[in-house]
Amino acid sequence: MYKREIYFCKFILQKLFIFGQVSLGYFLSDLAMIIWFYPFLGGMEYVLHHLLSVAGIANPMLTGEGQVYTFMVLISESTTPGINLRWYLDTAGLKRSRAYLINGVVMFVAWLVARILLFMYLFYHIYLHYDQPTAIFSSNQVKQVNSLGQLLISIVPLVLSVMNLMWFGKIIKGLMKTLAKRH
Repeated sequence: MYKREIYFCKFILQKLFIFGQVSLGYFLSDLAMIIWFYPFLGGMEYVLHHLLSVAGIANPMLTGEGQVYTFMVLISESTTPGINLRWYLDTAGLKRSRAYLINGVVMFVAWLVARILLFMYLFYHIYLHYDQPTAIFSSNQVKQVNSLGQLLISIVPLVLSVMNLMWFGKIIKGLMKTLAKRH
């Protein structure tokens, strides 16, 4: 490998490591708030979500293995600002506002893309790359990842996808209820 390519790979890995640290810090601080204000900010499903996320981020960050799956799952957290905005709109008594309606529609679409379709692709990717021979830039083949990493790659996305489907059902019900009130 050329010196430039090695430097580029190290540069990318350093940036991804920093992203992992920030994400880990976010999940730990959010988990602390959920536990401190339990159950006001969420029930056991939120604690489980955050514990799985911490484990799913920490292992690849420390071992350097399976990072692609961690970052695919972290993309799903792009829906969080919409969820937080919805809470603020509800708390402010703006359930009948246009902003609340738009937020509901955007949340539905974002959740569908980032938490349902992306997870389907993630499972497809795991299946395709379970025992593929190692190639350049694809050294994170699932079968070659450490045992804990393999366990996390199998369990974390599966449990989170079940939770995402349950929450998506609630989003659909809420959106239908909001749309019914508008007519």
